[in-house]
Amino acid sequence: MKKYLITYDLKDSSLNTYIELHKAIKASGASWWHYLESTWIIKTTQLSANEISSKLVPHIKQGDRLLVIEIDTSNKQGWLPKDAWDWLNTSL
Repeated sequence: MKKYLITYDLKDSSLNTYIELHKAIKASGASWWHYLESTWIIKTTQLSANEISSKLVPHIKQGDRLLVIEIDTSNKQGWLPKDAWDWLNTSL
């Protein structure tokens, strides 16, 4: 199971822009985590960073920023609610 961090800056702050991007992330077929405003983590056995990015790019406009990067969650620290840590610590 791989985990990918997805983070972005959208220049168009309209609610619809965020809704469409969030729908695309949720529709990726991966399990997802969204405890920080412009940050998602997804778990997948089938998608690469390139494939995830390809699914999201149609919802990114000129001037926006997007980063999709594989992460190793075995070395982590932060201040999050228990259910966020529980999700990060499971392999499914």
